[in-house]
Amino acid sequence: MELIDKLIKEIDKGLKFSLQNYQEQSREYPAKDIVEDSLNEIDRSISASLMRINHAGEVSAQGLYRGQALTARLEGTREKMDEAAKEELDHLAWCNKRLEELHEKPSVLNPLWYGLSFSMGAIAGLAGDKWSLGFVHETEEQVVRHLESHLDRLPKDDKKTAAILEQMAIDEAHHSEEALESGAAELPDNVKKLMGIIAKVMTKTSYHI
Repeated sequence: MELIDKLIKEIDKGLKFSLQNYQEQSREYPAKDIVEDSLNEIDRSISASLMRINHAGEVSAQGLYRGQALTARLEGTREKMDEAAKEELDHLAWCNKRLEELHEKPSVLNPLWYGLSFSMGAIAGLAGDKWSLGFVHETEEQVVRHLESHLDRLPKDDKKTAAILEQMAIDEAHHSEEALESGAAELPDNVKKLMGIIAKVMTKTSYHI
């Protein structure tokens, strides 16, 4: 019954994070002191589409970390996953707020990304803590590269979105380094490639819907 209760709790959180405009945060909004530039319609659409991808990524991050926390074997690892999930909630809140400012909505596929990521996280946790941490390290490495590419594609006048993505990249790099220092194992190349393929499917679809 305890496991069933935990699963029900996680399903509830998944629905909340993927369907509601979650904006509770522990840190200040990185763009709060930046005056909004008047973006033209094309630039606003580009920024909104990129932020929809990043929002989907943060929904997926919640699923990943919460799935790993559920099945992690060592208490210390479980605590690290819980703490990382809490820090990622700031990112989720910031992405939601920026989408709201850009008058756009998140991807309708977010519940799917949460469920898929939660399942992958739970499997990684069952494989053992060093592999679970390795999964975090590789995921965050890919996320940092993805955020850097978005900063390159972002309209130059959109300083608010840039400030958010820059802070997110700093945080994700820190999570990656923490996982490595905690004993993360190097994932096999075929697993890394599969993760990259899934990420590409998510980014391509979330850009549009």
